[in-house]
Amino acid sequence: MARYNAVTPQVIDELKKIVGEKYVYTDSDKLEPYSHDEVTDPHYVKLPEVVVLPATAQEVAAVVKLANRTLVPLVPRGAGTGLACGAVPFKGGIVLSLERMNKILEIDEANMFMVTEPGVTTEEVQKAANAKGCLYAGDPCSGDSSFIGGNIATNAGGNKAVKYGVTRNQVAGLEVVTPVGEIVTLGGKLKKDATGYSLMNLIIGSEGTLGVVTKIYLKLVALPKNTMNLLAIFPDLASAIGLTPTL
Repeated sequence: MARYNAVTPQVIDELKKIVGEKYVYTDSDKLEPYSHDEVTDPHYVKLPEVVVLPATAQEVAAVVKLANRTLVPLVPRGAGTGLACGAVPFKGGIVLSLERMNKILEIDEANMFMVTEPGVTTEEVQKAANAKGCLYAGDPCSGDSSFIGGNIATNAGGNKAVKYGVTRNQVAGLEVVTPVGEIVTLGGKLKKDATGYSLMNLIIGSEGTLGVVTKIYLKLVALPKNTMNLLAIFPDLASAIGLTPTL
């Protein structure tokens, strides 16, 4: 089992050099929101020793390299809307929050792709796609608050998963900072990518354990011309399940 070190003043000084003093939190009142996700049980709450908010993939890579060199545990964090405690720093150390990486970088409606940073909410992604006559089909129930990067990390499902698939089915490529601090691109704006191992799909759903996602290439589909809400009442569970494949 790995033996981790505590965060030292020297580590904090180096973090400030990487992202700027304003974006390094050490006060307990600022650390508290990063000590838990949506689970409220106190058994699943743990204060980090420091929170760092990078703004670029290069800054993320520098933080990862620092954590490696000093053997300080590091936990990537999105919006903290999960219920599995994947963003809770149970060993203390550094929480790396991606909330500043919150820009939609490109919408290519001609080729049906969107490129975004991980700190954009899913709802913002959906609205931006809709404004261009497209649909981002990922639709987790926490879309108004969850980050698209968190959707990638958890392979989120949601209300439209039966028709359009889960998050994995909506992703064309990822930029990832590996556990040793290298920046790599897996996939991209491609309809076909059949070369080599599907490392992108290994990252999706890995809860931040295999790397930190810093850029996302999303697939878009045509926006339906008409939509409606229906309430369907079935006599039993088997009848409801039996209808699903026909939709």
